[in-house]
Amino acid sequence: MKRLHLHVSVPDLDRAIGFYSTLFDAAPNVIRPDYAKWMLDDPRVNLAISSRARATGIDHVGIQVDSAAELGELAARLKAAGNETFDQEATTCCYALSDKSWVTDPAGVRWESFFTHGDATSYGEDEVIPDAASACCAPAIAIATVEPAPVRPACC
Repeated sequence: MKRLHLHVSVPDLDRAIGFYSTLFDAAPNVIRPDYAKWMLDDPRVNLAISSRARATGIDHVGIQVDSAAELGELAARLKAAGNETFDQEATTCCYALSDKSWVTDPAGVRWESFFTHGDATSYGEDEVIPDAASACCAPAIAIATVEPAPVRPACC
């Protein structure tokens, strides 16, 4: 079964852990000095937060799968949709060992589809990424510039 993945860069990890723990009424499954992760079933989400010197906010979104076969199927659909993907095998990221397929959607949002097959003792191979616009452990790929949406009057 697939699980939605969100990775949020936060300026204050302890404060963010408190917020999300209260919101989800659950403690993180993983806590490191620069990272925390909740593996929730309701809602079915893998929420990761980190304070790794990037711009705050959504770092990337993704889909976590339960097998290498599911990852292959999902990556094939991404390629069939006409988007260029970047595949990684046996990579270390976010204190986990994973196989991944990265893609940028038409709006410039970075998507990570991945199968995790083990834990790791370090954050990952891409500990510090010079391009702050790239996702946490994503390869350095150019990200499309998107014009901001026009400001609309508030309603409701």
